[in-house]
Amino acid sequence: MSDENGMAPGQVIKVLAGVTVFIVVAIWLLAKLATSGFNVDAEVMTKEAVAARLKPVGLSVVSDAPPGMRNGEQVFKAICISCHGTGLAGSPKFGDAAAWAPHLAKGWDTLVDHALKGFNAMPAKGGSPDLTDDEVKRAVAYMGNAAGAKFTEPPLGGAGGAAAVADPAVVGKKIYESLCITCHAAGVAGAPKFGDKAAWAIRLKPGLDEVIKIATKGLNAMPPKGGYTGSDAEFRAAVEYMVNNSK
Repeated sequence: MSDENGMAPGQVIKVLAGVTVFIVVAIWLLAKLATSGFNVDAEVMTKEAVAARLKPVGLSVVSDAPPGMRNGEQVFKAICISCHGTGLAGSPKFGDAAAWAPHLAKGWDTLVDHALKGFNAMPAKGGSPDLTDDEVKRAVAYMGNAAGAKFTEPPLGGAGGAAAVADPAVVGKKIYESLCITCHAAGVAGAPKFGDKAAWAIRLKPGLDEVIKIATKGLNAMPPKGGYTGSDAEFRAAVEYMVNNSK
């Protein structure tokens, strides 16, 4: 038999059961959606993940330069600029002579001591413990000089910086491995490949000094000094290192 709408009792039961199942599933989905914000994957909350989320901005990689070889400008642009770029939290703004004046008046030793140990809102080493003491000092000198001081940045190479810079082979190798290798290892964008005697011989015909002069200004796809921000003497050491290993 069927009801007055033409549906048998069995069909009615099937329809009602289907509607009931649909409603239950819909309610379950809505409940899951409403509470999804509280269901945190255990993997997301591991100690490593939490530590990574709480990691200070200052711990980011400073540059491609090896430890001890980062100059003041590199350290400033990677770390110090986060506060000193705008004068955040009362820090003297980069290049603001008036803001830096009372700090510079305290002298080099005090400025360095504050930078290394922390001062007011600034954490030790700007929150980047991977920096060497000399790298912090270079950053202090770079910022201070931009505000009128006449500090001298510690030489590159850490505690033995003076000896390292005096040895072109040591300095050149470090700069090559941290920067020049990007293009010269494989001869990217027409760069003479490291160790390729023929490729370097052609470029050395005008003489090493002329090659360095051109490379310092930049040529074709290579930016000035290959993007190196250190001194011209250090850049020369890198070029000489590549040349000497391509003879």
